[in-house]
Amino acid sequence: MAKQPMLKFVKIERDMPEKRGATIRNKDFDEIYAEFADAKAKEQASRCSQCGVPYCQSHCPLHNNIPDWLRLTAMGRLQEAYDISQSTNTFPEICGRICPQDRLCEGNCVIESSGHGTVTIGSVEKYITDTAWEKGWVTPAAPTAERSESVGVIGAGPGGLAAADMLRRAGVQVTVYDRYDRGGGLLTYGIPGFKLEKDVVMRRIKQLEDGGVRFVFNCNVGADMPFEDIREQHDAVIIATGVYKSRDLRGPGAGAAGIVKAIDYLTASNRAANFGDKVPEFESGELNANGKKVVVIGGGDTAMDCVRTAIRQGATSVKCLYRRDRANMPGSQREVQNAEEEGVVFEWLTAPQGFKGEPVSAVLAQKMRLGLPDASGRQSPEIIEGSDYEEPADLVIKALGFEPEELPTLWGAPELEVTRWGTVKAEFTSGRTALPGVYAVGDIVRGASLVVWAIRDGRDCAEHVLQDFDRQAAIAAE
Repeated sequence: MAKQPMLKFVKIERDMPEKRGATIRNKDFDEIYAEFADAKAKEQASRCSQCGVPYCQSHCPLHNNIPDWLRLTAMGRLQEAYDISQSTNTFPEICGRICPQDRLCEGNCVIESSGHGTVTIGSVEKYITDTAWEKGWVTPAAPTAERSESVGVIGAGPGGLAAADMLRRAGVQVTVYDRYDRGGGLLTYGIPGFKLEKDVVMRRIKQLEDGGVRFVFNCNVGADMPFEDIREQHDAVIIATGVYKSRDLRGPGAGAAGIVKAIDYLTASNRAANFGDKVPEFESGELNANGKKVVVIGGGDTAMDCVRTAIRQGATSVKCLYRRDRANMPGSQREVQNAEEEGVVFEWLTAPQGFKGEPVSAVLAQKMRLGLPDASGRQSPEIIEGSDYEEPADLVIKALGFEPEELPTLWGAPELEVTRWGTVKAEFTSGRTALPGVYAVGDIVRGASLVVWAIRDGRDCAEHVLQDFDRQAAIAAE
């Protein structure tokens, strides 16, 4: 009888890939975690209990078949593990790096609740796909037959790219339009290299190009090309623009120099640090934290990206102001821990009320306490009277989240229906909008969300686009 390769969580403790020391990693933009060695990946995968009802899988937006590819990894059958992993996930090596596993798959691991420590699912997923790239198992789309239908995808972020990949593999002619000079969207310009090195994203873009996906960069729809022209050129259009409009701060002095948007700050850093681009705002110091006292306002993953970037740029101090406590922050707890190790100071239960100086020299802050729950069930922060103080700052970064741009106005398409939040109104799962042949996926439908949800939306939408094409062809043949 073959030796049981699984259920070793009682004998083998949870172990993560080695993390580079904080005083070393906080000086560069390389990823902070080392790669699992083959033996360690097998060992950690073997801890899986192979649940009859795998909560890791059900809590994954893509419903990845996690227990099966863990078992195959433990058995040394890595190519089969990769085949299963990529069958439900277009970009497993990206999800393995940036998904908040502590809130999704790993956070719902059964052996975690039994006190044995969760399986390191994300690290194994990353290892499987990185090995697949190294071994040449990852190949461009090679459809068995070409189709005549053409689809235009607006936005080269994770949702748009996932849809493009699925459609191209089915033989559809796909063109992706994007406002930036490189593909990837926030994967490229929003997420820092220490979480997602940019060659990981660029090789996926090349794979799509090699598979026949056409990219049109530096194309700002509505300005450089009318939305109607894209509709006329294609049999279907998928809107996957994401949400890029930053939520703003109010209060005295909010317009002072030195108060910047997180997306502008991170884009400048990614261009300069990861691609070597010449960025005037970075070189002038406007979007550079070097030698400055930095205050980041917000408690999500974007705020964590900003504080950790500022440390690496050589800020003299970095503080994060968040109006709730640690337990109620929306960002990943793992990211908070990494930030603290690297020298970031968190000021919990603290909110800005205004700003001092021109350019900014301090944040006028007040301490908060948590009161009654709000409509979402979270406790609402309340100001503690008399707790005002000044937090010195040479650079203030607003990381308060993102909202959708006004696409009907920007694109001259008033018939494109939006919700009261400004997101595109689209059918659940299919992504169909009220406009014939127009679909929408990802954050522009959901509001600011996770990369893994955008991938799920893109894949689901592509499946329904194909179904609609087949239905139209059947009707035409009658």
